[in-house]
Amino acid sequence: AVHPNTIHRLNLKRIPWLRPESLAMYARFFTKSLALALTHRFDAIHAFRALPEGLVAWVVARLTFRPVVIYAHGEELTTWGRGGKFKAMRFALRHADRVVANSEHTRDTLLDMGVDPARITIIYPGVDVSVFRPGLDTTGLRESLGIRPDEKLVFSVGRLSRRKGFDQMIRAVAQLHAEGMPLRYVIAGIGEDVDYLDSLIAEHNVQGIVHRIGAVSEPDLPRWMNACDVFAMPNRDINGDNEGFGMVFIEAAACGKPSLAGDAGGNGSAVLHNRTGMRVDGVLLDEITAALVQLLGKAGLKMGQNGYHRIAESFTWERVAAKTHDLSAWQMKRSK
Repeated sequence: AVHPNTIHRLNLKRIPWLRPESLAMYARFFTKSLALALTHRFDAIHAFRALPEGLVAWVVARLTFRPVVIYAHGEELTTWGRGGKFKAMRFALRHADRVVANSEHTRDTLLDMGVDPARITIIYPGVDVSVFRPGLDTTGLRESLGIRPDEKLVFSVGRLSRRKGFDQMIRAVAQLHAEGMPLRYVIAGIGEDVDYLDSLIAEHNVQGIVHRIGAVSEPDLPRWMNACDVFAMPNRDINGDNEGFGMVFIEAAACGKPSLAGDAGGNGSAVLHNRTGMRVDGVLLDEITAALVQLLGKAGLKMGQNGYHRIAESFTWERVAAKTHDLSAWQMKRSK
């Protein structure tokens, strides 16, 4: 018997001399998906992106008379320009029976693309509260960088790309350090901006204050979240590239920490301004600096507590499963 959660792997490669070069990839994807759908008679077909999965899923669903659900994450909706790929993605989303958006911002983007609002369901991503939680052992983390007990610690993690706002955080921390505030800033992650960020650290002469530690292990990430006083990622929009939701913000909240976020993209669902953190214009250094000062004080402690309670109410996997179960009940009715 086939296990209900069996994974059927498929090697998808583009062929450069084909036009379009993805034609063979789509053909293999479609053939495999249709064979599985005819064999197992699924109640519904879920596609976790609009392209390429969503387009293939829509065709297979129509051929097998099953509903199709496509998941939208935000970032992928604004990075294709307005060419052929965007039009194919928009077609799949407009013709899906349901589209699951991960935030209100993603929902609004879908509406701008012409998706029927009655077909959109918002289901927030979940966080594993057994992993990301307060009270974890942080022994050795601060000590490894020589951080004194009286120094505040600001932490960032993510791909080192310009839109994340780590460059602005370096400038803000350098300014506060020059004004006499005892603080350190730790950046975790890898990416294309490594040299750029290192040059900023040297330019502002904060080599002993700002620490870029590279990639962190899965066990160490929640420990760093616990060790910090504030989590920061003041993201900004760069040529339509922005944050779709911001999982790191709810991971920080699950650890009881307030977040400093940018006001671009979909993180307004993850960070409630002045309740679980602060959202600022990631272009404006003065806004970032002022918010950081506030979050490092008593207001930040209260927002961290608010964020922790909000996670328990809305972002546990049990909550996500309940909303997905409601969606599944609709699917069962449609497939009969």
